[in-house]
This record gives sequence, structure tokens and C-alpha cells, in this order.
Amino acid sequence: MAPERSVEIEKKFDVDAGTPVPDWTEVAGVSRVSAGEDRHLDAGYLDTTDMRLAKFGVAVRRRVGGPDAGWHIKGPLVNGGRLEIGWPLSDEIPGELTDELAEWTTDPLAPLARIVNDRTAYDLLDADGRVIAEFVNDRVRASDLRGGVDREWCEWEIELGPAAPEYIDAFFADIERVALASGGRPASSASKLARALGR
Repeated sequence: MAPERSVEIEKKFDVDAGTPVPDWTEVAGVSRVSAGEDRHLDAGYLDTTDMRLAKFGVAVRRRVGGPDAGWHIKGPLVNGGRLEIGWPLSDEIPGELTDELAEWTTDPLAPLARIVNDRTAYDLLDADGRVIAEFVNDRVRASDLRGGVDREWCEWEIELGPAAPEYIDAFFADIERVALASGGRPASSASKLARALGR
């Protein structure tokens, strides 16, 4: 089975626990917001002993829960987006995933971090009911398995959907305006994995 491939374009904000979610209909083009859907996500991240994947900005995870449960490679950030490649959930690392990783390394992978996320997800919809973006309110508990450090935080994340606007920069500028006015702060880390590792 061919893996699923998508380009993930998103914006993140740090937020205090319990901060009310913004009224996203204040963003141009957003006509309504769907009801929230609760998801419990439990992800294990892997890397080589010398953290070679991290050096290239690549992450490998096995995630249980949510609509995209399975194995994933998240590629390096290129032009504001990350290529994400996914395979169905299994106990063992898919051979096809190992083949994809050969661009960066063929060394064995070992546990790096565990990230448990209680998420509430909302669709931001246009006037025709199409999904402009997905907004998620995340409560995260992470363990750096090599450093022996546990961390907790909350964050908001907006990921563009299939009906994303043509002018992405203007859309995200509007998202940022509403998020900051609602108690959000610029994200302190580029990804959950980076934050789990104290980066």
C-alpha cells in the first residue's frame, strides 16, 4: 500500500491552561466553526543514537489515537510547509518507512520521546461549509526518554485545510491577530518534539 503524503502548513501559539478558545469567525473568510471533537493522542518518537534525524529537521513517530493514527515521517520545513508521509498503525516499523528514511540515515532507530496530547479539534469553515483550516487546542505531556525530563504545556495550532485561502500570509496574519488578542503567545518551539527535548 502506498503511503499517504500531504504537506502540512501550520501556525502555533503557546497558551496558558484554560484560556478560552478564540472566536475564529473574526478571521476573514471564516463563517463558522464546527463543534469541538476530543481526541487522546499518544505518540512515541524515534531517532538514531546520534540524533541524526533531528539534525535534518526530520521526525519519526508512531501515534495511537485520532483520525491519522499510524506511523509518520515529518520532513524538514521547506517554504513554510512540511511533507508528512503516513502508514497504517502496526507494531513494527514499516519497511517502506525505513526505505524513505534512507535519504537521511540507515542507522537503527531507538526511542527518543513520548508525547501524550489531549486535543480538542475544530474545523474553521467558509460560507460553503468547506474546511479552511483545522484549529486544535492541545494539552501536552511529554517525556524526553534520553534526558529523563518530563514537561507539560498547552498550545494552539492552526493547520491549513483543503479550502485554504489563496493568500496564506494574509490569512495567518489575521489568525495571529485574533490569537494574540485572545491570550495566545508566539510559539517558543518549532514543534512538540523540539519542546519535549527542551529546544
